Amino acid sequence: MTTLLILEGNATALVEAGKSDALPFAKCFMSVDPSLSLRVANPYARDITLDDLTGVDGVVFTGSGVAWSTAEPEAEPLRAAMRTVFETGLPVWGSCNGMQLAAVVLGGRVGASPKGSEIGVAHDIQLTDAGAAHPMMAGKASGFVSPCVHRDEVQDLPEGAVLLAGNDHSPVQAFAYARDGVDFWGVQYHPECDSRDMADWLRGRGAETDALVADLEIAETDSDAAARLGTTPNGLTTPERARELINWVQHVKTRADCA
Repeated sequence: MTTLLILEGNATALVEAGKSDALPFAKCFMSVDPSLSLRVANPYARDITLDDLTGVDGVVFTGSGVAWSTAEPEAEPLRAAMRTVFETGLPVWGSCNGMQLAAVVLGGRVGASPKGSEIGVAHDIQLTDAGAAHPMMAGKASGFVSPCVHRDEVQDLPEGAVLLAGNDHSPVQAFAYARDGVDFWGVQYHPECDSRDMADWLRGRGAETDALVADLEIAETDSDAAARLGTTPNGLTTPERARELINWVQHVKTRADCA
């Protein structure tokens, strides 16, 4: 049995208020592969140690709704957890905050996007030549759309990182890092989230997002709503939207079989 450890990116108070970024991952993984065994831990609640990684085949760092960036002192519990995980050489996935976290830990730089927040969906995500050849993006066509919400972005990649995708809003939408025993794949967007998850995340932010939320709620079955988001209902289904995560799970299993 393949075991994944999902490390929650939200501070304890947010999780207690019902805002967990681990839940969409759990739902997505169970949808694509019910045979997976899942564990969840929160580095903001307690330190992550090597004991937590016993019997684990792959580790996920989720997104986050906290006010601070991954470079700020408040994020040290997450950075410490990622350093511990990287010591093991296990395959690691990061979405949004999780990718920014890896960039910082590996020596890159993050900051608020000069274009403001990218909310609801990321449009026209283009694969680089390296991305088109990378196993993360197998089966993914360039120019895709994905659920997303972020303020910060990776502004300088770590030395040795491979840029896999970007768009006009954020040039780093995906990167991989395979160096010095680290095995990391990450994206700025949220392939783990279906459109209703994203609608739930954005609901209540004000009138400027009301129309977006309404479209996200029905886009998986309503062609007009999906078109307003720049995609199709099929493009938002789990097999299409979560292709990168499906590929990562296969990567984890291959690594485990070879161990």
